[in-house]
Amino acid sequence: MVKVVNRIYFSQYIHLWQEESQHEYYRKSKYSLLLYVMSQLCQFVCFIYQHLITQLISILLKVIKCRAAIIWEHGTPFSIEEVEVAPPKAKEVRIKIVATGLCGTEMKVLEDKALYPIIMGHEGAGIVESVGEGVSTVKPGDKVITLFLPQCGECASCLNSEDNFCIQFKQSQTSLMSDGTSRFTCKGKPVYHFANTSTFSEYTVLSEISVAKIDAVAPLEKVCLISCGFSTGYGAAINTAKVTPGSTCAVFGLGGVGLSVIMGCKAAGAARIIGVDINKDKFGKAMEAGATECINPQDFRKPIQDVLVEMTGAGVEFCFEVIGNPEMVAAAFASCHESHGVCVIVGLLKFGVQLNISGWLFFSGRTLKGSVFGGWKSKENVSKLVSAYMAKKFNLDPLITHTLSLDKINQAVELMKTGKCIRCVLLL
Repeated sequence: MVKVVNRIYFSQYIHLWQEESQHEYYRKSKYSLLLYVMSQLCQFVCFIYQHLITQLISILLKVIKCRAAIIWEHGTPFSIEEVEVAPPKAKEVRIKIVATGLCGTEMKVLEDKALYPIIMGHEGAGIVESVGEGVSTVKPGDKVITLFLPQCGECASCLNSEDNFCIQFKQSQTSLMSDGTSRFTCKGKPVYHFANTSTFSEYTVLSEISVAKIDAVAPLEKVCLISCGFSTGYGAAINTAKVTPGSTCAVFGLGGVGLSVIMGCKAAGAARIIGVDINKDKFGKAMEAGATECINPQDFRKPIQDVLVEMTGAGVEFCFEVIGNPEMVAAAFASCHESHGVCVIVGLLKFGVQLNISGWLFFSGRTLKGSVFGGWKSKENVSKLVSAYMAKKFNLDPLITHTLSLDKINQAVELMKTGKCIRCVLLL
């Protein structure tokens, strides 16, 4: 920008003066010396201006020291550490995280092996602190939501109106930024990123395609859930299953995402919504979200799919597995109406897990589908969902049962493990 300003604003006059100074008239004129001095002075001012701007940028985009929750190795709890967060590079954004949710995804990753040390967290909202070269969709001071599922706008999935699985999502599998390096350092060691976001840090760096600008007055401690849990569940009903008015639905798993599925089914006009969970303490929240009834599989001597078929007469029309358990996927699929039932896998299944489902169940016309981020094109739709929340078209309060500070993150993990928590929001 500075070079363009110098070239356009100053150089045309310098060039004119230099041409005129070579003219016989001006060369002999008493003004030739003055023109020469003015020319040199303008060049000097341009140099100083460019130098000051460069220095200002380097001051603003400095390494930031802040707190983050780090997992140093498999099986260890989160450790609150001081980390260094590097400035954003080209097409990157550095964000001050204000609020982040503890999602079931983190709970599953804690049980598996990953690259360590690592800063987890992917359900977050914050304020843009600085941007790298070429960033055009957000600016410092903007309120934003982090996107674990990017939207590059260029790949085949992004260009397909019925698809949302951006190819750039695979970048998260490296646990590094696109240039193959990390923006986090702790105790002299690089720290891995998580899910393109790493929101368990007071500051984080993301690709521009993993950030969505939102309403400036949106409460970040609420709308952070739109970053993952709410959008994933709500969209699974609205976009993936396409729940129809008057239909019967069953939702396996009544955590934060499961309740969001219930809210989506209700918004779509479902007449009957059956919540399924072994934790009866969650039934009250499920009813508040819109469930018409809740059942515990442990209360029956027969398989839950047989129970649901008997309850509905022929099986449910739309069924959602929101646990990530392969046995429950099979049960949910068998619970569907044999000819037109639709089962959507919303819960995250562990990598490599195989499903054991009778092929005969497909013969009569049942459909089994997967869903990621509720089918929403992330960057395009997140801001719309926040606006819908601000317009009171849905309520996020039933999803949030606990609010803690970042240094209480291990307490939040225990609350999730014991089933006492639907969603815990961590404030940074």
